[in-house]
Amino acid sequence: MNKVLIVEDHASMRESLAAALTAAGDFSVVGEVSNADYALDFCKHLHPDLVLMDVCTEGGASGLKAVEAIHKSCGEIKIIVMTAFDEITYIPRAQAAGANGFVYKSRSLNDFLAVAREVMAGGSSFPEPKTIPLPRGEAPLTDREMEVLRLMCKHMTNKEIARELFISENTVKYHKANMLGKTGFSKAVDLAFYMISNGWINPLY
Repeated sequence: MNKVLIVEDHASMRESLAAALTAAGDFSVVGEVSNADYALDFCKHLHPDLVLMDVCTEGGASGLKAVEAIHKSCGEIKIIVMTAFDEITYIPRAQAAGANGFVYKSRSLNDFLAVAREVMAGGSSFPEPKTIPLPRGEAPLTDREMEVLRLMCKHMTNKEIARELFISENTVKYHKANMLGKTGFSKAVDLAFYMISNGWINPLY
């Protein structure tokens, strides 16, 4: 029996997941928590085999930060990240943080079970990463450009971005220029506004 901790701030989603996992017969829900900041403590106390981690949780707590903390402290625990948002940085960031799987909440409960079983069998399960639609013939944004873009959307200055990514301000400007050339925007602030308003990037998480 695989012990599961559910980290999710919507009660209806927690109840649906708990019911589906329990009915499946090979999972046992040992805990539920609505704020990701408490997830690591729950893991240390309950010793789950699997954590289902929402990206955006109660109080603005980041599930992705919690994934990284759990992975570093309790590396034997498997983690599946879940979200209702089509934010393009979530999948690569979840992978970098140490997650074993990723599933969109729009998927069926049977899909959640399939991903959970794949992960508990020692595998991993991630959807194809989403990409920004760019004019035909243009190269996609690089991983580093995406990092810079995400921080731009958090209204960080070139200096703050450089400090966050351990690069020079000139390098930040270089990446911004490349992104503007690829996307056709003339100003970085216009690109950031487009990304946020169209749901490509969620600056809060």
